[in-house]
Amino acid sequence: MDIRLNDAEVRVLGALVEKDITTPDYYPLSLNALVNACNQRSNREPVMDLDEDAVRQALHALAEHRLAGPAGGADSRVTKYEHRLQEVYNFDRREIAVLCVLLLRGPQTPGELRGRTERMYPFEDLSQVQSTMQRLIDREPPLVSILPRQPGTKEARYMHLFGGDGSAGLGSDVSVVAAQAHSTASAGSNGERSSRLEDELALLRQEVDDLKRQFAEFRKQFE
Repeated sequence: MDIRLNDAEVRVLGALVEKDITTPDYYPLSLNALVNACNQRSNREPVMDLDEDAVRQALHALAEHRLAGPAGGADSRVTKYEHRLQEVYNFDRREIAVLCVLLLRGPQTPGELRGRTERMYPFEDLSQVQSTMQRLIDREPPLVSILPRQPGTKEARYMHLFGGDGSAGLGSDVSVVAAQAHSTASAGSNGERSSRLEDELALLRQEVDDLKRQFAEFRKQFE
């Protein structure tokens, strides 16, 4: 099942998953609690300012994908909402923890994932994180993708494939460009042409890095 969510839907889904794991006594969430969870300033990249209408629309879209909906059997006059990722994908605790962080914070390295999932699942080492990501990559269709390693970094980053715009899309564009350049270079036998394509790819990656930096600086103005 190929699912493409927008940014608000990704945030709502991630917030539901996080609160299910970290504050089970207060889960499922009322609409007001869910709005607050989506807009909190900690553990969110970027920080968002969704209103009740936006969250309600996101819930409606998630319900159409069977990913979230009203909680059944809740003894309350206020409707409360829950995610249904477990019913759809049958994740284990490791998979749901790393996906939660990817949904809430965008592309992450294995080291970042290990540190930021600690409240949800204590990974013993980076190899355990990487094996978990590989299982999500091997799903059909894949739920996670690995991005090209950025210059000067030791670890590649992973991103979820549920959709969403923003800075994650920039990394996706790099991956597409790299694949196209590799395919073109392999098809041609001219070494000079291959070298030129590699130079163009390096330039494109630099431009994307600049766009990411500008995006981060712009986002800081609202934090």
